[in-house]
Amino acid sequence: MDFHHVTVLLDETVDAVVTDPSGKYVDCTLGGAGHSKRVFTKLAATGKLICFDQDALAIDHAKEIFGEDERVTLVNRNFEYLEETLKTLDLLPVNGILFDLGVSSPQLDEAERGFSYMQDAPLDMRMDPSSSLTAREIVNTWAEKDLAQLIWKYGEEKWSKRIAQFIVQTRNERLLETTGDLVQAIKAAVPAAVRRSGPHPAKRTFQAIRIAVNDELGVLDRVLDQALRCLDHGGRIAVITFHSLEDRIVKDRMKSWLGRCTCPPELPICRCNAMALAKVLTRKPILPSEEEVEQNPRSRSAKLRVAEKL
Repeated sequence: MDFHHVTVLLDETVDAVVTDPSGKYVDCTLGGAGHSKRVFTKLAATGKLICFDQDALAIDHAKEIFGEDERVTLVNRNFEYLEETLKTLDLLPVNGILFDLGVSSPQLDEAERGFSYMQDAPLDMRMDPSSSLTAREIVNTWAEKDLAQLIWKYGEEKWSKRIAQFIVQTRNERLLETTGDLVQAIKAAVPAAVRRSGPHPAKRTFQAIRIAVNDELGVLDRVLDQALRCLDHGGRIAVITFHSLEDRIVKDRMKSWLGRCTCPPELPICRCNAMALAKVLTRKPILPSEEEVEQNPRSRSAKLRVAEKL
């Protein structure tokens, strides 16, 4: 498989994270290795790069790029195990950590993985092929109200109840086996006038199911404090998000690191002993340039936030 992937906000992210060429840097979302390759070019002989990906194909692709270089460590694991893994490898603390939370283009484009609503394939959507939950299981076994809630919560899809209803109606006649089956059910649920304007009618539902299959928001929520603990003082964490749910988690967590008092206003003195752990370097998120969006439309919704450990 050709693991070509157009990396989003490449210069902005790497320039923000790599502050010392002799430092240790972690790419938690290796994917097509776009960010990793750029970090690697900035490393001195004593620098280190640690790359995480739960997809073995991404790891194999990176082996071809980096060969036997001793400065690079490849970890075939979900970044949820960041702290534990770095501890085991005796690599703590590190100088910079980056997350690019978009699904890599090869995963989207490789039809048989079932991520894409543009190509017919078995309903799968697992980033880690060894995990048990699949998109097929969700659409064929979850209760209608749970499906509706999922599509609304993770896809912010206003037709969520109707889509869930049509999915259940379809599966009562025959199980949904492919992405094409699911797209048909969604198209039948969304009114024709809505289908004609705006993005593909299945986009938000597919996003919602993918997030659920891979527990993406849960994993993100659990890793951010770990990442801060793994950093050396002055080390930086950079996170690229692609939808408002992810961005809200990152924004709120970085805000919590600022150490602002959370005591009720009626208390005369602060009792929560709030202490600043980091400073946020991006008052507003960094967005891709018009030029980048033109060259890579998938980058349109990307937002980069950066924090520095105190």
